[in-house]
Amino acid sequence: MAGEPTGLDRSAPPPAAERAATALERIASFRFAYLAIFVFLVAYVFTLRGLERALTSHFAAAVAEAARVDPEAGGVAAQIDANLRTLLGSSRWIRIGEVRVRPVVIAADGRTLLFVGDGRLPALPAAADAGARLLPASTHVQISIQYNSLLANGVLIVYAGLLIATLALHTRRLARKELAALETVTRARDVIAQRAQRIERELAGVRARLASVQPESEAQVREIGALEEERAALYERLGELESREGELRRSSARAGELEQEREALEQLLDEASHELETKDGELAELRAQVKQAGKLAARSAKDAEQLSRRFAALYKQLEVDARALDDIIALGDESLRLRAEEALKRLGDDPENTLVRRKVGGLPPHLAIFELGFAGKGRIYFTQGAARRFRVLAVGAKNSQNADLEYLSRLPKGT
Repeated sequence: MAGEPTGLDRSAPPPAAERAATALERIASFRFAYLAIFVFLVAYVFTLRGLERALTSHFAAAVAEAARVDPEAGGVAAQIDANLRTLLGSSRWIRIGEVRVRPVVIAADGRTLLFVGDGRLPALPAAADAGARLLPASTHVQISIQYNSLLANGVLIVYAGLLIATLALHTRRLARKELAALETVTRARDVIAQRAQRIERELAGVRARLASVQPESEAQVREIGALEEERAALYERLGELESREGELRRSSARAGELEQEREALEQLLDEASHELETKDGELAELRAQVKQAGKLAARSAKDAEQLSRRFAALYKQLEVDARALDDIIALGDESLRLRAEEALKRLGDDPENTLVRRKVGGLPPHLAIFELGFAGKGRIYFTQGAARRFRVLAVGAKNSQNADLEYLSRLPKGT
């Protein structure tokens, strides 16, 4: 969809331009083979043309030499016929290579044919064949190499062998290149697997630390209860001592004993009072801590509610989870909160120009969650929203990354 950040919509089919580009890439992957075949065909055709020209020059010189005869040695046409038949019959190009040679010899008058093609012209009369008037004779040679001839097939086989060898070497080079790429990918996979194991160990440590936090809170509650019970027992014991003191005072017969017992009771009462004051101090301190924690929790809930109403009113394109609101409040530093809110404002108002770091890795495949940075090490995790454009899931920093990823990995399918 136009206007959305790149990479957020993974379900849309690839556009027609991308499908066409993929088809062109598949065709272009064989471009070396196409080029080699094209060069093979061009080289084959032009090699045959070059051979025709070279053989034309060779046979033109040989036919001209055969046409030079002595008129005094006999008939001119007969000598030329004999010389050319000997030349054509002894040539390996004609016998083995199956090259077609058509020589033409014309007398000096320009009208009399002395030899044409395979020499099947009728013999000249003896009166016309004798004499130097037929000389010097002019010659012309026509050469043609048929594509089914032995010479053409030999050239074809040579070039076909070169083509096959070239394609084999190219295929071997591509295989080595692909093997190197596969080894690189394998090493990268091993590195990622090691990193995943380290992350698993860190997550186990975080879970252990989180499990230890709750027992500490329960231990404080139990300690408070034990102190209250101990204080009640001390008050009860003090009452018993006061009762005993009254009984002793009423017994006049035992005055000396009462005095000693009174001193002992006073000393015991002082110790009990001192211990009671100490326990009362500890109890008051624990109550103050519990009360302060309750106030902080209430203030945090109030701040989260105010922040939620504020975000809902200011940023119409964002859904902010309660976890993300608590994370923003937990930042503590007001400057960090402002930087986080500034990044959220850019995401809601101008997502096209917002620099999204990357898609968060290491999560289940059904989660498409992205990361937006702020204030250097700050991180905002978001995805596509259901009612609004984006849904902010969590806010953290470098030191809370493992806990944030653990929370995100537990999100249900369809988040």
